[in-house]
Amino acid sequence: MSEPDAKHPRIALLGIPIEIGSSQAGTLMGPAALRTAGIARVLDQLGFCVEDHGDLAISGVSSDGPPPANAKFYEEVKTWIRILGERSFALARSGAIPIFMGGDHSLSMGSVNGVARHWQEKGRPLFVLWLDAHADYNTPATTVTGNMHGMSAAFLCGEPGLDGLLGDQPRASITPDQLDLFGIRSIDPLEKKLIRDRPIAMADMRAIDEHGVGVLIRRVIERVKARNGVLHVSFDVDFLDPAVAPGVGTTVPGGATYREAHLIMELLHDSGLVRSVDIVELNPFLDERGRTARVAVELIGSLFGLQITDRPTPSNAVFPD
Repeated sequence: MSEPDAKHPRIALLGIPIEIGSSQAGTLMGPAALRTAGIARVLDQLGFCVEDHGDLAISGVSSDGPPPANAKFYEEVKTWIRILGERSFALARSGAIPIFMGGDHSLSMGSVNGVARHWQEKGRPLFVLWLDAHADYNTPATTVTGNMHGMSAAFLCGEPGLDGLLGDQPRASITPDQLDLFGIRSIDPLEKKLIRDRPIAMADMRAIDEHGVGVLIRRVIERVKARNGVLHVSFDVDFLDPAVAPGVGTTVPGGATYREAHLIMELLHDSGLVRSVDIVELNPFLDERGRTARVAVELIGSLFGLQITDRPTPSNAVFPD
């Protein structure tokens, strides 16, 4: 593996094979599919020192009180989230850029909370870019399905209903104005009302059609820079159109195109703001010959500097401390 330098620090890969937060089995195979598609090789070729920390595992499920209503498999998800929250915090503190390979989107309740704890210690706000077909801003009081992968963003913004999820770990909530929902095209009725009542920036697919991803992503970057923040990218592969990425359990037509997604990743790389990443909801069981995994790896390559031509990288694209 390559040695790290100022512009190419260490990247820590961690698999989280969780699928019980969703209604569709198969996402537990996501980390293996990303490895098979060459995620470590691509990042290594870009000059990063890549550390693969294997897959997270849980040894048992414990109960510390009655679970909330309307939160399916709460005890199991809670066990995953608590273990992941501590690992996420440790990886962020180590100075590496963690890439959390899922698994369903419930894992973000642990990965982002741990990263946010680290950046709170450093005195810098963490912003979260939620690339997803779904807002995932449900609570147990608003959910239609009870699936916890649809509650992740709301939990991260401090919404009530899952208050005991982390146990004794600090809950490092972000404020709603530090969340950008991007590419959204499916929202539940009560979820929509909750989002409308919060200062959350949302670029749905109509906004993307009208303004283009370049304009909208630059707005996200400007907000983060204005507050000396850093950025976590939570990338649900159903953000992409199903024609591009069929290997997901919750396909929604009308998603981002291949080139739109690459432009987003290229602009994020140029910003130098990205310090952690989730890749979630990849379901190899539903994929076509590994196609979605390969696309996801190509996009991660763009996020970390892969270019078709050797265009000079802006001088401000230095990973912040």
